[in-house]
Amino acid sequence: MPDSDRFGDERVNDIYRRGMLDDETTDFPVSYEDLRKAAHAAMSEEGRAYVHGGAGSDETFERNKDFSPWRIVPKMLRGVESRDLSTEIAGVDFDVPIALTPLGVQSLLHESAEIGTAQGAAEMDVPLILSSLSTEPMEDVAEALGDTPKMFQFYWSSDDAIAKSFLDRAEKAGYDAIVVTVDAPILGWRERLIERGYYPFLEGEGVGNYFSDPEFRSQLDQPPEEDPAAAVEHFLDIFGDSSLTWEDLQFVHDNTDLPVLIKGILDPRDARKAIQHGADGIGVSTHGGRQVDGSISAIEALPAVAEEVDGEVPITFDSGVRRASDAFKAMGLGADAVLLGRPYAYSLAVDGAEGVETYLRNFVAEFDLTMGLSGCRNVDEISRDHLRHESELH
Repeated sequence: MPDSDRFGDERVNDIYRRGMLDDETTDFPVSYEDLRKAAHAAMSEEGRAYVHGGAGSDETFERNKDFSPWRIVPKMLRGVESRDLSTEIAGVDFDVPIALTPLGVQSLLHESAEIGTAQGAAEMDVPLILSSLSTEPMEDVAEALGDTPKMFQFYWSSDDAIAKSFLDRAEKAGYDAIVVTVDAPILGWRERLIERGYYPFLEGEGVGNYFSDPEFRSQLDQPPEEDPAAAVEHFLDIFGDSSLTWEDLQFVHDNTDLPVLIKGILDPRDARKAIQHGADGIGVSTHGGRQVDGSISAIEALPAVAEEVDGEVPITFDSGVRRASDAFKAMGLGADAVLLGRPYAYSLAVDGAEGVETYLRNFVAEFDLTMGLSGCRNVDEISRDHLRHESELH
């Protein structure tokens, strides 16, 4: 975790000292492009197909990454020798305004799967949102995270008893909030996976929370260990529920005392509906460009959503963030915290828990430096005033 109010300075100086004085350099990739290249070399063909691309032609996936229309306007002589990166999301204290977005089936990336990610995140005290589709059970991941803030991403089962069991387990395991993903009532058209006819859940990957769930297991004739094929088929039968409406959110509120965040919002009218139905936070996201090909990008959607929310509840942002400048821009446009996705997945693929830790150490350092160089002493000072859209520059 950042152990200094000058974390970025100290990280950079430490790297330079080790490089110049001890002739010690890191083999871990520094740039996102090099990280992705190294991860693709380390991953299986199936893993690359699952993680890399988006829906359809990848239009949304590609445009998600373009933050360039927004330019940072640094402010000078603001007394930035000490910086405070802490924030609060739905009553949960974050040491940094960064968290790891839910990503399923991490066993495709590294043998340590979600446990490795949790261990790396815990070293930096960066919050983790665990996917319902994790290979490792939620209780084991919570134990690996320790006191690090944690949230559980809830994919709504069509079986109410299993859905309730997931909420109960998350609360008992010590998760701080429930994140309801609303942008995947059905799966998008993902060409890389369709070309291969590959769906990892049919191999028993990413179903750790289901196979370990007492209610799910009670509905089987034999436990998953004895008849995994039948267990997978039952998972396919009860996973997801495309009949849900806004009114159904009451089920979540009725079955947990934890804060509830709604993730997958792109339309400000949906943000308003989420608040009206009790949301404690809004997540602006395109699901990493994996759902609707040709949709508005997350960074395009953020300003209007933030204007509608107007500080009533916190806003998280994900989809397309590759560098700390992207995170800074998202916060300037109204996000209270930024979620990282593919970059930490690639870090896990390259070097397990140590890869995740190293990547986060570098990302937090870069964010701290970007914030300070832009004239901000804390995250509350990051504002729209620090940005100009390219249309405003002509």
